[in-house]
Formats: sequence, structure tokens, C-alpha cells
Amino acid sequence: MEDIIHLLPDAVANQIAAGEVVQRPASIVKEMVENAIDAEATSVQVIIVGGGKTCVQVIDDGKGMSETDARMAFERHATSKIAQAADLFALTTMGFRGEALASIAAVAHVELKTRRQEDQLGVRLLLQGSKVVEQEPVACPKGSNFSVNNLFFNVPARRKFLKSDQTELTNIITEFERIALVHPDVAFQLISNGNEIYNLNQTILRQRIIDVFGKKINAELLPIDVETSIVTITGYVGKPETARKKGSKQFFFVNGRFMKHPYFHVAVMKAYEQLIPQGEHVSYFIYMSVDPSTIDVNVHPTKTEIKFDNEQEIWQVLSAAVREALGKFCAVPTIDFDVEGRPDIPAFIPADTSKTTQPFKPTTTASYNPFSNAATSAYQRNNREWEKLYGTSSATTKNNQQTFNGQEDFAQKDLFSDNLQPTENDTATAWQYDTSLPHFQYNAKYIVFPAPNGVMIVNQHRAHVRVLYERFLKRIKSRKMTSQGVLFPDIVQFTKAEKAVIDEILDELKYIGFDLTDLGSGAYSVAGVPAEIQGQNPVDLLHKLVASAMEKTGGVIEQMEENVALAMAKCAAVDYGQVLTQQEINDMLTALFRTPSPQFTPDGKNVFALLEDSHISKLF
Repeated sequence: MEDIIHLLPDAVANQIAAGEVVQRPASIVKEMVENAIDAEATSVQVIIVGGGKTCVQVIDDGKGMSETDARMAFERHATSKIAQAADLFALTTMGFRGEALASIAAVAHVELKTRRQEDQLGVRLLLQGSKVVEQEPVACPKGSNFSVNNLFFNVPARRKFLKSDQTELTNIITEFERIALVHPDVAFQLISNGNEIYNLNQTILRQRIIDVFGKKINAELLPIDVETSIVTITGYVGKPETARKKGSKQFFFVNGRFMKHPYFHVAVMKAYEQLIPQGEHVSYFIYMSVDPSTIDVNVHPTKTEIKFDNEQEIWQVLSAAVREALGKFCAVPTIDFDVEGRPDIPAFIPADTSKTTQPFKPTTTASYNPFSNAATSAYQRNNREWEKLYGTSSATTKNNQQTFNGQEDFAQKDLFSDNLQPTENDTATAWQYDTSLPHFQYNAKYIVFPAPNGVMIVNQHRAHVRVLYERFLKRIKSRKMTSQGVLFPDIVQFTKAEKAVIDEILDELKYIGFDLTDLGSGAYSVAGVPAEIQGQNPVDLLHKLVASAMEKTGGVIEQMEENVALAMAKCAAVDYGQVLTQQEINDMLTALFRTPSPQFTPDGKNVFALLEDSHISKLF
């Protein structure tokens, strides 16, 4: 029997390694820009064509390479960063594996021009699929000029899984920002299809953050600066009032390297307990400096997962540092013990008081009625006669209008008029809601009513999200969303990464009713909003839409309709603490159990739960 184990050819081995290192064009940008930083470059230029699928070019003014080094750089496990295993515990460079350039050359056409300061001429190399096709001397500036073309030209299965140009550009911008934020002493420029996205000059850290994310973020930052024997922590954290559910800028860096660390994220958010609403987050830019021997960066080829020898101690120092920053700059609200426990209402002063100072009494006209036909008004509301659709009396109508604190009620907003019907195989047929059953609202958060096998508990906010999502999605797909012009247009400002997403989904936003005008520099004027979300903040909604689009791993356009419908539903749905009338509860539940999937929200959260009779019996 013949031997069956053999060595793989270098080309095949390089392609396998490329699967870990080169996942998309953003991976190329990360590896080559980090190499430029290790080469002590003071200026780095990144040029992108076709979202990086056509070309990624990185030009730096670093040390450059000799002819021999240029050839060796594309060999596997060839590196100038380490020489022995012990060097792994004293890393001061971004790269050290010696796999990046070899992996890139295995799946793309690579051209390199490089020259050292002391050399008269540089060298030009052209590689295709790990093979050196051309090599010649060339006149070029000091430093290196890498041009990576036709990514995955020899791996079509990998190339077809790349996303749209805008999606890939968004990922490139994300990697670019991570490197730029940790090296303010280096000038960076990012150009995509001839358009300059970033032009960052050498500066200090705070100014670099402002240059990347806009001037608005300057007022949101609180500095932190703590030095201990195990870690030095510097950077900035956001003020509690800037908390938001999505779109926060959160960055951890250790020894100049970006990292993802959920454990340390908890330490930061722990300091904001009782200061921000649950589920919301703040921005932070935290830079740690530790002894290289106490961390392990050799966990994953992307080097974003880092293990610490003393995680618990650093966790405590980090949490204390954030608390100190919040307290030092008066971000923590103070307590007035003199008025604690007192109701915040004006004191009653009898009319016959002996004091000379009397409370102000406004003059009124008893005969004036603002709702009479004789009263003039600049605004006349259209009479939709929606009361007839529900058979409600005028008294009930007035009661409903007062329930939502100024927002339009369910019937008036026409939230349940889409006549959604469950399909044959749908789970909705298993849950039938009988409007004659007694039901009540518990804690202004849940709706409770009897079910055949127990007691049904419905989350009112999630139920309304489910109903509105189906309605909005149906209208978006049919292009029947209407736009409502605004009297005073709002201005919304996006970051560079968000701008790339907006450019891709602009047509979708117009379909659903947003009227946006590009003002340049990431600013847009909002002249119209979807008629269904009147009363909501369009700026906040647009930021949520973009944040949702950026979080999706798939293509932006393919999932934009669902993202938009879900974001709009969450904004327009009744919130917790909202008191509902019996009619509103009936309308909501009736519409809920007509949806295709009433048990779950579009993002997979439970809408209702059944407290079974058997469980109730066990309680007693």
C-alpha cells in the first residue's frame, strides 16, 4: 500500500493561510497599514478602488526595503519583527507572524515599489499567485508603495462572497479608523474612487478623535488618566447624557493595538449604573499600557483577541478610573438632601392669607372657548371620521387622545388597518384572542388575560413593534410609504463610515418617505419624513437606521427594508409606562395575532409568555 501523506505545494499552503489572514479587502488595509506603522512611517496614504476588490494601494514614507528584503517579505514566516520565541513576550510592533504579505500575494496581483534612504534606486516587484513575475530596479521615493489588485482572482468561490462596494468600503473605513485613532502622530489619508474620505494631519489624541468623528463629539468626552503598577489607563469616556442604544463609538487599545474585550466593556458600563437607562451605551476611547510579558496577542491571526494575566485587577482599576472621571467632572448628579422625599409641586396658598405677597393670578375670559367654531386658528385638522371605523363615542375618542401624552392614538394612526391574516401553517392559529375575555394592564408594561391553559402575559411594547413592523414592511415593499414635509428642516451629521452606508441606502430611504439633501462633509438636510412617524425625532431615527445597517453582517441593500421597518416600528411603538384603554388593548391584541409570527419580535425577542395552570398550582 502506497504512502498517502504528502506535503502541500507552497501555493496551496499560502491560499489556506490566506483564508485566515485575508478575509476581505479591509484585512489587506489593516495588515499593510500596520506594516507601514512598524516601518516608522510618518505619513500613510490608502487608495481604494471598487471597495478594495479592484485595487488597494498603500503608500508610506517609512524605512523601505532592500532588494533582498523585498523578495523575502513575501515568503511565509519571514519577518523582521521577532527572531526567537522569547520575543513573543516583548512585542512592540503590530505584526510579527510573517504571514500577511505571503497570504495577500497568494490570492491577488501585488506590485511593490520600495527604496531605502541610503539607496540610489529602489526595486519593483510584480507577483501573481505567490509567483514573482517581474523584478527590476526603479526610481521611487523613500518608503514602500504596495498595490494589491484583483483580490481573489484565483479563488472565485471566495470572491463571490464579498459584499457590495459600499459594504466593503465601510469595513475598510472601520479598520482605518482603528489604526488612525491609536497613532495621532502619523498623518493618514484615505481616498476611495478618487474621492477623499479622510485627510488627517499629525496632531494630539483628542484632536484626532475629533477629526475622525466630527466636532460634536468634543463636548461629549471626559478625560481619564490613571497610572498603577500593573496598568496605565488614559483616554476619554462619554458623558452620561450622551448615552444611546446604538451608534456609540467604543474602542479599547492596549500597547497601541486595537482589541475587543467584552469583560473590560462590562467594567466601563458598570461605572454608569444608575446614570444611564438600561440597554443604552456611551462612547469611550480607552488606551491601556501594560508590560508586554503580561499579555498574549498570539491568540488569533487578526490579533484583536488579547489575553491578560491579571484581568481582574485591571477590571477593578478600569472601573475605578471611569468612576473617578465621572465624579471629578461632575457627571454624577448630586443629591439635595434638603428636598429629598418632597413632592416637586407648588405649595397651596389660601386666598385669605395675611402675607402681603400673593401668588400670581392670570386673567381669564370665561366665555372664551378655543374649540368653538368661532375661534380662529392657523391650523385646521382634517376630519378623517376614523371614529366610525371603531364605533367609538366622542367621549371615548377624547379619552384616547389624552392617553398618549400628545401622540396620536392607535386608531388615529391607523395602525391596525392592514388586515393581516395568518397563514395556514402559521403558529398564530394556535393562539386565538377573544375580545370578550377580561384583560387588564399590569405595571403599565404588560397585558394580562386568561388563556385556555393558563394566563397569557403580553409585553405591550414588543407586541406593538411586531404589529408595526408588519405594517411598515408591507408598505415599504409596495413603495406606498408617504412623505410628510417639515416646516423647519433638521440637519443630521454622519461620520465617514456612516456616510458610506447612507450613500448606499439613500434610494431606500427615499422610498420610505425620507427627503434628504446632501450638504457635504457628511451633513444632510431632512426636509421630509415618513408620515407614519410624525412626532418622532427624525435625526435619532436616521442614526438608528444607519447603526442597524452597519451591524448587519450581510449586504446592506438586501436587508435594508427589514432594518428600516424594524427601526421605525421600535421608534413609533408605545413605550413602557404607557397607559392603554380597553379599546386600545383590544385593537393591539387583535392585530398581533393576525401577524405571521406573533410570538416573537422581528429581532427574535419573546412577545408573550404563557403562565400555565400547572405552574400556578405548584405555587400554592
